[in-house]
Amino acid sequence: RKIDFQVLAALSGIAQSAHKLATDLRILQHRKEVEEPFEAAQVGSSAMPYKRNPMRAERICGLARFVMSLESSPAMTAATQWLERTLDDSANRRLVLPQAFLAIDAVLLLCRNVLDGLVVYPQVIQRNLEAELPFMATESILMAAVAAGGDRQELHERLRRHSQAAATMVKQQGVANDLLDRLAQDPAFAAVDLDAAIRPEKFVGRAPQQVDEFLQEVLEPLLAKYPESIAGQQEDEVRV
Repeated sequence: RKIDFQVLAALSGIAQSAHKLATDLRILQHRKEVEEPFEAAQVGSSAMPYKRNPMRAERICGLARFVMSLESSPAMTAATQWLERTLDDSANRRLVLPQAFLAIDAVLLLCRNVLDGLVVYPQVIQRNLEAELPFMATESILMAAVAAGGDRQELHERLRRHSQAAATMVKQQGVANDLLDRLAQDPAFAAVDLDAAIRPEKFVGRAPQQVDEFLQEVLEPLLAKYPESIAGQQEDEVRV
């Protein structure tokens, strides 16, 4: 019974990671930065013809939540055994185990399908960055201005006023974010290289290195360990 729980815990862990991945992809699709595969004759919405709902990512989330909900069943079974053991696990495990494996199989199939056909729109990403990055960079701008000899409290207050004024214009009038223009006209920030302060690569930390390390230290050894299984994979059908 403990082993049943450990199996479900492993499958639930896969489901959690897949759900997080699919949720992020749904958010990015909402922002029009990426798109999952979309068939030529696929209908995105029966009510609104223009829509391209993230049906695959949504299906991943739905199935993943189902698997996560199953994890508690073997845990309860293991916890409520009488003395040595009872047989109330039998009917339960005949449902929980196969359903969890079948659902995870579908989740992984969908993940592979989505990632194989994922479309990325760099220009949309750039536009969104230009809209938000000046706000995100205010801490870096503040630190640079302080390093140049400015008073932190005074600079913080100036940044606060400029940021809120720029945000108000964006939200109320729908204009572009002009925070950098406002700061460029403020003598208190004359010593700050504003262009350098908003370079996107300054805000990703070690993400590029972490990806390379994961590929080299985790993924590539696994691929090398099971070459026959990978070479024998067939393309699975996903119906939308």
